[in-house]
Amino acid sequence: MARGDSVFVCKACGAIQAKWAGQCPACQEWNTLAEEAPAAPVARGAPSAAASGRKAGKLEFVPLDGVEPAPPRRRTGIGEFDRVLGGGVVPASAVLIGGDPGIGKSTLLLQAAASLARAGAEVAYISGEESAGQIQDRARRLGAISAPVKLAAETHVRDIIAGLKIAAPDVAIIDSVQTLWSDAVDSPPGSLMQVRAAAQDLVRFAKKSGTAIMLVGHVTKDGQIAGPKVIEHMVDSVLYFEGERGHQFRILRAVKNRFGAADEIGVFDMGESGLREVTNPSALFLGPQGARASGAAVFAGIEGSRPVLVEVQALA
Repeated sequence: MARGDSVFVCKACGAIQAKWAGQCPACQEWNTLAEEAPAAPVARGAPSAAASGRKAGKLEFVPLDGVEPAPPRRRTGIGEFDRVLGGGVVPASAVLIGGDPGIGKSTLLLQAAASLARAGAEVAYISGEESAGQIQDRARRLGAISAPVKLAAETHVRDIIAGLKIAAPDVAIIDSVQTLWSDAVDSPPGSLMQVRAAAQDLVRFAKKSGTAIMLVGHVTKDGQIAGPKVIEHMVDSVLYFEGERGHQFRILRAVKNRFGAADEIGVFDMGESGLREVTNPSALFLGPQGARASGAAVFAGIEGSRPVLVEVQALA
């Protein structure tokens, strides 16, 4: 039974309802309402921005036909990752990367962080799930221990942003957004309101500071990124890291990208020393070279901007 001081927030659209229902009245999605503590009300008589003497910011407009330069790119040094991002990391952008537990999200981002740092970029890696020692152990296994990456273990959003303001990195990796919490929200870490507030603060910091933020997100049983759907609208790019634990191949897929194609994929091979790029994914789906067996045919498909050849064999 729900408490009288609770509200129910839709994970799909963010709508707030006073009572639980199987279907969200706002977006018509099923089984998306989750119980949350309500936000603290604003005290009656609290001074507004005008009454407190704070001046409103000046809004500057630009013409629609104005010529703006294309956003610069910072290549990670991992070709398949850069392909999915649209050519590299864009400053002041926010990227959300989701995937199943143990699929290799942290490994991919640590390899990208090491490659960026070796190329001269200032990179910060902040983990809310592992200690700095655990990340260092993984870096030794990946051969990235010598890369000048700044590590930290923290979950408080205010402390993270304060540290990033001092370090002023070019790229900051946050692993993961579901572990963060803000003292401005009266909910436990991982709740819808906490995830939304943490993502909103970090995206706002990225836009104001010019630091590119990469957020790691957990996924649900349905394969969707856990938390309110509004997070995917906040960020510039949404990537999914897919694969089967019993197989070594991984696919990084873009489902949203404001700076590139939204259907691009990158293919990786997971090994003992980390992820290795697969530049020719067609070789994964073709049989041995030579004469084709009877009943075998090769199908040519397109994934993003790359052609992929797949061999189809009929059962006798």
